[in-house]
Amino acid sequence: GAASATGTRGAAMSSGFGGKVSGVEGNALFLVERTEWNGPIVAVWAGIAGKDGIKPNTFYTLRNGQPVEAL
Repeated sequence: GAASATGTRGAAMSSGFGGKVSGVEGNALFLVERTEWNGPIVAVWAGIAGKDGIKPNTFYTLRNGQPVEAL
């Protein structure tokens, strides 16, 4: 699934296989990486839109434990 944090001081989280998140600048983003549908969790990540190279209003997914722009 996909989650978006579009307001101020918000957060978006995706914990499913192939999930993605997006948020406006300053919002928290949380991702879980799984090997397969309902599979075990292999990595987690948390960040803030607009910091550390994470672009606001851009969807990200987790691959090999790192956030990458979702297609």
